[in-house]
Amino acid sequence: MASSTHEVTNQAPPLVDYDVFVGDKVLTEAVERHLAPEVLDEARDELSGFGRTAGSAQVQEWGRLANENPPKLRTYDRYGNRVDEVEFHPSWHRLLGKGVSAGLTAAWTRPGGHVRRAAAFVVWTQVEAGNGCPLSMTHAAVPALRTDPALAAEWEPRLTSMLYDWDMRPADQKAGALFGMGMTEKQGGSDVRANTTAARPLAEDGTYELTGHKWFCSAPMSDGFLVLAQAASSKGGGGLTCFLVPRVLADGTRNVFRIQRLKEKLGNRSNASAEVEFDGTWARRVGDEGRGVRTIIGMVAATRLDCALGAAALMRQAVAQAVHHCTYREAFGGRLIDKPLMRNVLADLALESEAATALAMRLAAAYDAAETGDENERSFLRLAVPVAKYWVTKRCTPTVVEASECLGGNGYVEDSGMPRLLRESPLNSIWEGAGNVQALDVLRALQREPQALDAYLREVGRARGADHRLDGAIKDLLTELADLAGIEARARRLVERLALVLQGALLVRYAPPVVADAFCASRLGGDWGTAFGTLPHTLDLASVVERARPVS
Repeated sequence: MASSTHEVTNQAPPLVDYDVFVGDKVLTEAVERHLAPEVLDEARDELSGFGRTAGSAQVQEWGRLANENPPKLRTYDRYGNRVDEVEFHPSWHRLLGKGVSAGLTAAWTRPGGHVRRAAAFVVWTQVEAGNGCPLSMTHAAVPALRTDPALAAEWEPRLTSMLYDWDMRPADQKAGALFGMGMTEKQGGSDVRANTTAARPLAEDGTYELTGHKWFCSAPMSDGFLVLAQAASSKGGGGLTCFLVPRVLADGTRNVFRIQRLKEKLGNRSNASAEVEFDGTWARRVGDEGRGVRTIIGMVAATRLDCALGAAALMRQAVAQAVHHCTYREAFGGRLIDKPLMRNVLADLALESEAATALAMRLAAAYDAAETGDENERSFLRLAVPVAKYWVTKRCTPTVVEASECLGGNGYVEDSGMPRLLRESPLNSIWEGAGNVQALDVLRALQREPQALDAYLREVGRARGADHRLDGAIKDLLTELADLAGIEARARRLVERLALVLQGALLVRYAPPVVADAFCASRLGGDWGTAFGTLPHTLDLASVVERARPVS
């Protein structure tokens, strides 16, 4: 006969069966702010339905299973034929299918598509971040393909389809297609111009044969890949060029795409990241020879925004879990959320999360505007995307760490889900160019594209006069921008200031006064310590925390 030692009490209930979208005031307000009235009701209904799906116990379980059953490489079939396939747990396909059907690859085809997609991406990343990689790469491939109208006409309808078709067949036989990307190589890393993969022209115009390797190739079971290789042209061109590599050729045979191994990663375990070899691999040129970086840069910019969105999503889920836990957990005679010191920690975390979400969603709105021909918004993106990619992704890990600590020992245990968030948290800072790459890209924009800085200053200038600490920070930033001595060595410091001023300006304009006041006092006014939970005690911290509480 089983014995019972005690009844379980004073434990927070699971944060499941809630609307991840509606339960996030910051995200819902951003959607309402940035979408046109004629599409707002439809978008809210879609996002709320998707939010309920994401918050359901069943889908949360899919996320856990996909993470705990990582992909496996099958190099050969039972007969010894080379197949180079990656097998995924069924939960992976369920998650990816839901993401595709929710429009996470269809932003380019719908009004307000980037804001709607960005909000859905934030919602879905909170379930399991790994499936965000193929969704992001597929979404981001569109601007690169548009440099070749014929390729875009062929591939864009497949990539923006809301039907998930994972079978390996020629792309023209599929209801929808996914894309991956291969840029980096062993010897070059972020220095993609050091790539040694060779592209030899074939008889058919625009087609090539690739020989070489890719140290990191994302989403290796995709239908196509954008890769960089050195073209050897008989016409006097050549140089680093962008290519489209289909996984399956038009006649049904498999292209030469040898998966050497899958990377063993710190986190992102549900997703496959591969090392691949090309040996006589058929490819189609995208854009002009020697213009590979310029051709693929649109894809890179879009994925960098997704890095900021993904980091904001991880921060939001970590903060939601922390606030939820402290709402129910009692210690020292009362609820944790009512304890002044814990309230300070939660409020500080909530500020970080809100600022990240507000910035990322503002950039999504800029994408929508740029698609309609707004050149100011296009210029704004040129500077603001690497700024946001640098700063938001950098703030993710310390935010998740502190949020985990709010759960105490429970936060260190796998069952809480917090360790999975923590393992994922550094990824977005590394992918698509780590911190120094982003900082140097900001310097390039400042030095070569003055209209980008003009657009940035117009954006933050809209908030001038509303908070003296923001005004002071803008003045200090202008002083720093005027001094170019030793600019590379202090690039990170400059980018950090650009990010904080932009976040402060957005919160002053759009957030409740208590949030803007707390952000400006701490991040811009200097009334802050070096760890979370060091906000001025005179602020209305209870209201800041309540705003971050997920509505279950």
